[in-house]
Amino acid sequence: MLAHELTSLQLPGKKKNNKYWDYFERKFLLTGGNLLKVRSSSWKKRRMYKLQEDCRTMWQESKKTVNQDQTFPIDDIESVRRGRQSEGLKKYTEASVEERCFSIIFQGHRKNLDLMASSKEEANRWVTSLEKLMNNIRNLNHKQKSEHWLINCMRKADKNKDNKMSLKELKHFLRQVNIEVSEVYAEEFFKKCNKSEGRYLEGEEIKHFYDLLTHREEIEVIFQSYAQSDGQMSARDLMNFLLNEQREHSPLAFFFSKKAKEQKRMTKDGFLMYLQQEDGSILNPAHKTVYQDMSQPLNHYFISSSHNTYLTDDQLKGPSSTEAYIKALMKSCRCVELDCWDGPNGEPIIYHGYTLTSKILFRDVIRAIKDFAFKTSDYPVILSLENHCTVNQQKLMAHHLVSILGDALVTRPLGTSMPTNFPSPEELRGKFLVKGKRLNKLDAAFSNNNTVEEDTVSEEDEAADCKENGQKSKPKKSKIKLAKELSDVVIYCKSVHFNSFEHARDSQAFYEMSSFKESKAFNLADTSATAFIHHNMDKLSRIYPAGSRTDSSNYNPVPMWNVGCQIVALNFQTPHKEMHLNQGRFLPNGFCGYILKPEFQRSLSSQFNPNTLTNGPWLKMKTFHVMVISAQQLPKLNKEKQRSIVDPLVRVEIHGVPADNCSKETHYLNNNGFNPMWNEKFQFPIHVPELALVRFVVEDYDAASQNDFVGQYCLPLTSVQNGYRHVPLLTKRGDVIPSAGLFVHVILLDAQQ
Repeated sequence: MLAHELTSLQLPGKKKNNKYWDYFERKFLLTGGNLLKVRSSSWKKRRMYKLQEDCRTMWQESKKTVNQDQTFPIDDIESVRRGRQSEGLKKYTEASVEERCFSIIFQGHRKNLDLMASSKEEANRWVTSLEKLMNNIRNLNHKQKSEHWLINCMRKADKNKDNKMSLKELKHFLRQVNIEVSEVYAEEFFKKCNKSEGRYLEGEEIKHFYDLLTHREEIEVIFQSYAQSDGQMSARDLMNFLLNEQREHSPLAFFFSKKAKEQKRMTKDGFLMYLQQEDGSILNPAHKTVYQDMSQPLNHYFISSSHNTYLTDDQLKGPSSTEAYIKALMKSCRCVELDCWDGPNGEPIIYHGYTLTSKILFRDVIRAIKDFAFKTSDYPVILSLENHCTVNQQKLMAHHLVSILGDALVTRPLGTSMPTNFPSPEELRGKFLVKGKRLNKLDAAFSNNNTVEEDTVSEEDEAADCKENGQKSKPKKSKIKLAKELSDVVIYCKSVHFNSFEHARDSQAFYEMSSFKESKAFNLADTSATAFIHHNMDKLSRIYPAGSRTDSSNYNPVPMWNVGCQIVALNFQTPHKEMHLNQGRFLPNGFCGYILKPEFQRSLSSQFNPNTLTNGPWLKMKTFHVMVISAQQLPKLNKEKQRSIVDPLVRVEIHGVPADNCSKETHYLNNNGFNPMWNEKFQFPIHVPELALVRFVVEDYDAASQNDFVGQYCLPLTSVQNGYRHVPLLTKRGDVIPSAGLFVHVILLDAQQ
């Protein structure tokens, strides 16, 4: 059904040569081939894989008696890795087959698909073809994504594959796209399109049905209110719209048709294209790349940080994996944690000590970190060590760090003299810093008397706190012996116990940093906010979840950012609100993992307190106006039940200083996840916009139980574009939901306006 429409939709390519490669690569995938699927040393079976005709779904052969037709969407693929770059392939294959191997990495919790081709050339062709297809799909514009999605739903509804649509198939299709309508409405809709008065819609009738279905009434209203030139927008009309609504000055020449360009007019289709363009979304396009000053000292930035990075599930019996490090780093996490223990055969291991979590080699983790640390961001990565190893295995840890990371590991202060402040992220591009215990002061790095071989130091505060929570049986405040080799790679992030802000100010060097369990950090933020902020003006602070969070849940990171804490470590594997806020905080500035703190959190003269909000440069009274207009193509939550249709509502949340925290929501709409429309207006008073995040949440209303999550999007208020904007929606795990989104009108005004 509508197959000709699908083939007419051009996947973006660069130039003529791309069309040649697109054809042959797509033909290769559509033909498919046999690959060896690797699950273990004994489970290696040859299976058929090929692309389906929709060019959006891969089919894989299955020998199961039930569910033999197994498929997965191309949209679900996060990346394709050449060679033995997954845990499974490294463990279950020999180095000699490196060039024949590749892995398909999925979004979310789905296991990797580890595959082996019959030759190096075949493996390269699979990887190249899949990467090209993924890239083309990701580069589709909003209109193309929407069309592809709808046509795919039409195909599924066309049960007998006759490229026609009966009334029964039309009803099935509407349920597929998340709309429940009455029998009478469906029949009227069918008759309106059925010009031939036959039993089926076909050809132009299906096209007419498509046009009626995708008509955006709200866009029509906006367009007509500004189109004063025979139903089209003149250059003056457009400029009025841009100035009055969007607060921007864009020529938008691209969005005029050829005829409209000659007449200097914009059509309704051109207007919709403008509103749907990526740079016209709610996120300011200038913030999609690194736009902040990256030459400030390291402690002047919020740093995207992970807790117990090796875990993929809970804290007691979940698996540990190098994949967890890779996923965190690919999400621009810039501080990862390594809990190091003595392992067999003299090799240190990483796991959550005294629990049933699985164990992985320290060496393998460092190799994975080296390979993936700078794929998404080239700004520095901090390796936070929790060291429980004996001296001999510590020496091997130091050896692995130095030999694997090489020149990228910072092993002495930058420059030729003892520093008095941190270097900047810019100066540390492509570098690794180690956070851990150190035997002596940093100035020993410039001294010839640095002869201490090993000595005892107190263990990390987090290790002691875990014992206190009953997870570990040894007494609190243990001493450990520290090897000089491991001590010497700790340069700018020396771990020390926190006594008080006064003690830290008077007795600690800038590079001596403390870790705070969440309860202590929240107490300090409540009782000594200004002192905490001043502490973070020349030192680093790391916050970590309570040991009692055995389910890997998270604390709210926002109060910690409010007092200037840089390393606010969260369990990245847990996809809930706290991680959505973290993703929103680090969304702008090129998603590089570093966000420059507001000036009032960096200036020593500042007396900012987020709890009391006395007058100061931080107090900028604004009103954030939000009109939730509509949503488009929300995902169907229960795909197994055809008649399960979303009843959507939208909640708008503000997260920032306590005075700004607020939440408001629309009413819910019955049985319409395709094109629901609310037109509801909200106002939010904002005191400190530089610390505020706005989060849009879509839920499926349920009168009998908790609402179901549909999608969300979070970003800093300072990165919001004014005007009529489309808001993309993300899954719980932070992946884009193709073709789904909200349409809103937003504007941030001075409070008196």
